Amino acid sequence: MKRDGEDKGSNLRKNILTVSRKMLLEEGFDRMSMRKIASSVGFSATSIYLYFKNKDDLLHALIEEGFDLLYEALSQHPVVKANGDPFAVLETLCREFVRFGMENPEYYEIMFQLHPKHMQRYPVEKYRKARRNIDMIRHTLEQGQQQNLIKPHDSRLVANVILSTLHGGISLMNSGRIDVKVDKNAYVETIIRSVLAGVRVN
Repeated sequence: MKRDGEDKGSNLRKNILTVSRKMLLEEGFDRMSMRKIASSVGFSATSIYLYFKNKDDLLHALIEEGFDLLYEALSQHPVVKANGDPFAVLETLCREFVRFGMENPEYYEIMFQLHPKHMQRYPVEKYRKARRNIDMIRHTLEQGQQQNLIKPHDSRLVANVILSTLHGGISLMNSGRIDVKVDKNAYVETIIRSVLAGVRVN
């Protein structure tokens, strides 16, 4: 059972992350400061340092938060949990990845598109945790290969190519770079069908 102090601490941490995420995207990493964040949250800068040792640590937490939400969206989908037809699972993973990226553009930008020049390297343990998302795609490909349903290519390589393909579509849609005459639903459908066709055994 959580104590009141623990609940307050958890809420404060969430508030710090929410304010930081908005400030990061509006002002950029270099202009974002712990003092500004503290002022926006309504606490002293000292309070923030109880949860994040520096600005890099805070940014790493924002990235981790996004990847955790993505993992939950992918892994908890009924089709993925059922772990049945590899193609159904792969299609679901692709659709959920695109859906997450389009419905959570702020998280997505921080996770995949924000690259501050002076940020400390993302910790190895956090990177391994984030990699669970692409590992789900890789394992699904391997299951399909074992059933002779998916082409016998390097599953890690193909999973990364799939991720790159989906990422390209999401990035273009989120940035408004798609031709206005192109239907977004048809665009997404074509991307996913292309991914599936590219790995399917003829």
